[in-house]
Amino acid sequence: MGIFGRKRRADGATSRGRHAAPEVDELPDGEAVEEADTALPDSEPETTGPFDVADAPEDESPRIDLGSVRVPVPDGSQVQVEMDQQTQQVRAVHVVTPHGQVTVSAYAAPRSGGLWDEVGVELADQLRSDGAKVATGEGEWGLELSAVVGEVALRFVGVDGPRWMLRGVIAGPQSLAAQAPATLRDIVRDTIVVRGDGPMPVRTPLPITLPPAVAEHIAQQQAQQQAQQG
Repeated sequence: MGIFGRKRRADGATSRGRHAAPEVDELPDGEAVEEADTALPDSEPETTGPFDVADAPEDESPRIDLGSVRVPVPDGSQVQVEMDQQTQQVRAVHVVTPHGQVTVSAYAAPRSGGLWDEVGVELADQLRSDGAKVATGEGEWGLELSAVVGEVALRFVGVDGPRWMLRGVIAGPQSLAAQAPATLRDIVRDTIVVRGDGPMPVRTPLPITLPPAVAEHIAQQQAQQQAQQG
C-alpha cells in the first residue's frame, strides 16, 4: 500500500507527500551477454556511506525512519508497506522510484565482517536454481549481482558494517535496467543503519518499525477493510 511520496513540481520544488516470460539476452544494465556469469563493469567512485548511526551525518536528507534503517526517499518516489496478510505484521518497506522498486534490509553480522560475500554467493545460486540469468561483478562496495527473471531485471548490492550487513535490491522492467543500478546505489549510500547494542544471531533481520503516522494510517485502512468484510 502506498503511504507517501516526494513529487517534483514543474518548477523543480519538492513536496512530501513484482516473474515469467521469454528468454532475454541482456542484463539489467543493458550489457549483452552470452553466458550468465559474464562480469559486470566495475564502478568507479568510492563511498562514505551507508552509515552506522554512530557516524551518521547531520543533514536534512529526507529519510523514512524504520527503526533499524533510515532510508532516503528520493524526489518522485513513493513509500509502500508490504504486510503479511496472516500475521498483519510488516514484511517489508519499499521505495518505489521511477527506475524500479528498491528494498533495503539490514541484518545482524559478525564483528569480523564478510557476511555479504557469503550471502551474495548463496543468493546467486538460489536465483540460478529458480531459472534466472545471473551475472556477478565488483561494484562500489564489492560483490554485486545482476539477474533477469522473466521480464524483470534485478540488481543486488551489499555492504558489511560494524556488526551489521545491509542488502539493497532494485526490481523493475528491463527497459529501465540501465538507470536502475545508480538509483539503487544512491539510496543504499545514503541509508543509516541502527544496529543496537544487544546480542543477535548472525543473519537475523534487524526489526522494522513504522513511523507513528504511517502505522496509524495502515491501522485505519485495516479497520475499514474489516468493517467492509463484516
